[in-house]
This record gives sequence, C-alpha cells and structure tokens, in this order.
Amino acid sequence: MKPLKILTLLAAVTSLGACATGPRQTDAERLDMYRRHAGEPVKHFQYFGTLNGWTPLGDTALSVWTKPSQAYLLELTGACPDLDYAPSISVTQHMGRVSARFDDVIPMGGGTGTLRMPCRIETIRPLDVKALRASEKEMREAAAVERKS
Repeated sequence: MKPLKILTLLAAVTSLGACATGPRQTDAERLDMYRRHAGEPVKHFQYFGTLNGWTPLGDTALSVWTKPSQAYLLELTGACPDLDYAPSISVTQHMGRVSARFDDVIPMGGGTGTLRMPCRIETIRPLDVKALRASEKEMREAAAVERKS
C-alpha cells in the first residue's frame, strides 16, 4: 500500500508542477515579439565594454542591453550554435562602437580550452524597451489567467 501512496503523491506533484509553469514561448515566438518592437536597422551602437544583459533568441539572434532602458536586437549572418548554452557573451567593437556586418558576438564559457566561434552581426535594430516590457507583462498575465482556469 505504501508504494501506491508514493506514486499517487508523485503524480500529483508532477501535474501541479506542469500547471505552475504553463506554456512556454518558443525561440521563434520570442524572436517574433522582439522583431515587432524593433526599429529600423542602424549601422552601429555605442558600446563601452559592459553589457547590462543579453537574451538569446534562438541560434540566429539575440538582444543585448547596454543600459536598463536601452537594448538592441542583433540578428546574425547564420547559426551561432553555442549561443543558447553560453553563460555569457563577448561582443567585439572598434573605438567604442559595435557595427553591423563588421563585429561579432562570441559565446563564452564551457570550460578552459573550449574554442568558441565568433558569430557575425548582420543587422542591429534598436528595441522599444517600454513596449517590449509591456508585451512581456501582458503575456505573463495571460499565462497566469490560463493557469487559473
């Protein structure tokens, strides 16, 4: 009888965990949301060697935050296979500017001696941070309502 109780409890905990997390956005859906809140392409952005944060959006794009209220959507020339798993990134720059079609994103981490391939930046688009945050908030609220139903 005891193993049956344990299995029942385990099943209940597992199903509650699934309800708590709700549906997760795919990389393609997240990238689409970021594209909707991105402006026209720019040639470069100012970079002083420190990022406030970054978000991988699949293996061909990412957002980089230079300030809490300033971010850019970087789309790469091709797949950057280490991007989704990198704990950090490095961005090349010249004279304080990151330029499209000239500079790279380099995924970092994974142990010593691990060679990381640079990923060329194809386009740079400034993000409307306020609109992006509002969309993310709406999605979280919709997910919360869905979990309650």
